[in-house]
Amino acid sequence: MSRRFIVRPEAEAEMTDAFDWYEGRVGGLGSELLLCVDAVFSAILRSPQQFPRVHKIVRRTLTRRFPYEVLFVEDDERIGVLSVFHAKRNPKRWRERT
Repeated sequence: MSRRFIVRPEAEAEMTDAFDWYEGRVGGLGSELLLCVDAVFSAILRSPQQFPRVHKIVRRTLTRRFPYEVLFVEDDERIGVLSVFHAKRNPKRWRERT
């Protein structure tokens, strides 16, 4: 049985903002960020419980090369991405989403 993979609108907006920022610096760099995030999503789908809990039921993994954290929750039916969060930002912002 495969679980539904849901990316919340807030996380999508964060990815869009990050893409735009990196693309504004160097053409193609935003696309590389999205490839890294996609690789993290695949790892989460394969084995979500390998990633540590960082707050109650929220788990976290890191992207390679870029300073972003992917925060997600999971249950038997779905995996929900709460945030694609720049590691230097205040963590209180994503905790409001839990």
